[in-house]
Amino acid sequence: MESLNTSSEEGFILVGFSDWPHLEPIFFASISIFYSLTLFGNTLIIILSRLDLRLHTPMYYFLSHLSFLDLCYTASTVPQLLVNLSGLDRTISFGRCVAQLCIVLSLGGTECVLLVTMAIDRYAAVCRPLHYTTIMHPLLCRALVVFSWVGGLVNSLIQTSLVMAMPLCGHQLNHFFCELPVLLKLACEDTGGTEANLFVARVIILVCPLVLILGSYAHIAKAVLNIKSMAGRRKAFGTCTSHLIVVAMFYGSAISTYLQPVHKYSEGEGKFVALFYTIITPMLNPLIYTLRNKDVKAALWKVLGKDTDSR
Repeated sequence: MESLNTSSEEGFILVGFSDWPHLEPIFFASISIFYSLTLFGNTLIIILSRLDLRLHTPMYYFLSHLSFLDLCYTASTVPQLLVNLSGLDRTISFGRCVAQLCIVLSLGGTECVLLVTMAIDRYAAVCRPLHYTTIMHPLLCRALVVFSWVGGLVNSLIQTSLVMAMPLCGHQLNHFFCELPVLLKLACEDTGGTEANLFVARVIILVCPLVLILGSYAHIAKAVLNIKSMAGRRKAFGTCTSHLIVVAMFYGSAISTYLQPVHKYSEGEGKFVALFYTIITPMLNPLIYTLRNKDVKAALWKVLGKDTDSR
């Protein structure tokens, strides 16, 4: 318990990428650019979804929340990473570390559930088109979003309390933020019981939503294959492709980090995987959803004062 009290008083040192000092300037410049693009792209989606009436639909309502979530997610880790890479400060207090862990887990959990709501929206649009507006009522959409945020927060509080209840030995975290598997490696006692409880919480927030998403798309695929015209099939698949790409990127990196035993977790590889889901994915999400989206492009031209309706 003395180790825990010491950690509480002195905090932690975030090693970050200091093992590769020659790469830190490159990382700093690249991540600064990626972060700027993330801020611009996600903020643009939020603004467009509010200003253009054509985007006042459940799909873009959920997408605007995903963009806001990505802004929060990157803001919780990237500024600190940039300070770390600059060499100005590699420390973090115990309280800030706990808060960061809770926020990151909460936002990650919220995205898991939010991606399910977006899959439900696509299921209703493709499989129940005549009843779409009735099913995806604004009250239901708001309730699903609230459930996503609350579900992510509750799951995060459970996981954070389980980890922080353990005595921690040492002050050096081989990561660029307070990541859960890295903190578990500092535990002064056997983590078997805690890992088992954490695994249950992760299955609930990771695996269960993924099963629901895959189930929704199984029904969507069956419905699309029943469409006789190729044009109709392409249009139906086109509305779902973007969401599937985002699901694959997010869940692929999350599962590789959180569903493996702590003793198999590689801190070196884990840092690069974390770069992917904390920076790359939030940056790519706006591009994936808007690159081939005529509604968003039309909304952008309208905001810029160039009406495309006549084209």
